[in-house]
Amino acid sequence: MKGIVLFAGLGGSSTGATKAGVEIVWAANHWQAAVDAHALNHPGTVHACQDLHQANFAPVLSLAPKLDLLLASPCCQGHSKARGKSNGNPQYDASRSTAWAVPAAAEVLKPEQIIVENVPEFLQWLLFPAWEHAMQKLGYSLASHIVDCADLGVPQNRVRMFIVCTRSKNPLILKLPKLPHVAAESFIDFDAGRWSLVNQPGRAAATLDRVANGRAQFGDRFLMSYYGNTKSGRSLQRPIGTITTRDRWAAVDGDRMRILTKEENMLAMSFPADYINPPSHKLTVHMAGNAVPPEAMYQMVKALKEQA
Repeated sequence: MKGIVLFAGLGGSSTGATKAGVEIVWAANHWQAAVDAHALNHPGTVHACQDLHQANFAPVLSLAPKLDLLLASPCCQGHSKARGKSNGNPQYDASRSTAWAVPAAAEVLKPEQIIVENVPEFLQWLLFPAWEHAMQKLGYSLASHIVDCADLGVPQNRVRMFIVCTRSKNPLILKLPKLPHVAAESFIDFDAGRWSLVNQPGRAAATLDRVANGRAQFGDRFLMSYYGNTKSGRSLQRPIGTITTRDRWAAVDGDRMRILTKEENMLAMSFPADYINPPSHKLTVHMAGNAVPPEAMYQMVKALKEQA
């Protein structure tokens, strides 16, 4: 089974699909740093660094004249509630138009199956009915799945949308597993990282309040979010909250605390422990926060192969 990935990023979709038995023959992204990181981990894949708004998909036909699967994760920031209008997210955002690369590629490559990943708000996009109609005119039936990735084996509560597009008369609603949740303590290493004292000069009052509330709930060891709506800690016995593109989570251990390491961010996304990530902490966290959790895509592709 041969597949390609649009908006491949760090390689979460590619890694999950490969685990499910798909040969990823081509992967594209507009950002060279992401392409380089992807290529290190998927050396057998042909890579393209290009604006997918203007991509020429014809060369892909030489790699896979009969394409089985197309995976795509168009830019989600223009849809996400995490960047609302009050934070500079306009009602009309050029980033949303990246979704049109999917029907553009489908028209040329005619893959048998397509999985599009994004935030659930994608379905409320003003132009979603037009996008959906374009896919239907190309011969696809669409089935939307709203999934918490924690239910698919990812040690993180991360709600995402997966649209399964198939060349079938009726939409294919996948029967997805609901796996036992994996606790955050599975990837937190209390012997790693750079720790500092909780009570030190300059520590924000809001941070100290969260630590105090976390201690009252969970004892000496717990997780804490630096920003968001949380006012206390988070138990290590449950999945971590959503990993974002900048440092959000801290581990607290008694009177010391630290931000998560880049390796912990990667594991929270369900990347394999031996996955090669950029040397920069900031860059790795950014790419990880933008990625598709490999285990989530693995379960999606596995179910699609079994049920299509």
